[in-house]
Amino acid sequence: MSEENLADTFNKMNAPFAKTMGVRMTLVTKSRVEGELDVTEENCTIPPTLHGGAIMAFADNMGGIGAFMNMPEGAMTSTIESKTNFLRAIPVGQVAKGVSTPVNIGRTLQVWKTEVFREDGKLAAVVTQTQIIRPGD
Repeated sequence: MSEENLADTFNKMNAPFAKTMGVRMTLVTKSRVEGELDVTEENCTIPPTLHGGAIMAFADNMGGIGAFMNMPEGAMTSTIESKTNFLRAIPVGQVAKGVSTPVNIGRTLQVWKTEVFREDGKLAAVVTQTQIIRPGD
């Protein structure tokens, strides 16, 4: 049986910064998160390619959603470590596509890997992040 896709729900209730960036979820399940980000002049560096910080923020949001999907009700999550390998630039005018999958789902720590692709399907970046899971207040 396939998992329910909660992308529409997360597009409505996503973090304010992710909304400001224009992050759009296309698939949200416990085992996979997919999203898109338009590469605009506002989120580029010089030359006009997607800024590394925008790539990292895009991936961090997606990995955080994955962690949220796998934590106990009422718990909180925070990124405690993140590492990015930048492989290729994503030019202005393209849509960056991200795919986040769990590396490890633990009781207090989760590790998520997000691959960010250009429109031609080539891998542009790999982000690995660790999320801590804390009990809610």
